[in-house]
Amino acid sequence: MPIIVNLDVMMAKRKISSNELAERVGITAANLSILKTGKAKAVRFSTLEKICEVLGCQPGDILEWRKE
Repeated sequence: MPIIVNLDVMMAKRKISSNELAERVGITAANLSILKTGKAKAVRFSTLEKICEVLGCQPGDILEWRKE
């Protein structure tokens, strides 16, 4: 899939754990893991908005498109 999820990079930069981010965003740790590994087929804008709010970043800091 040409959409790359760089969530783990932003989490490392902000020094936040998966469990803390999941709790602050309001999703399960399992769903966050699916998103982090790029296995998610979709992400709700409301979830993306909350992740960006918690991490203090832009959607483009987390999601990247690469030509296959």
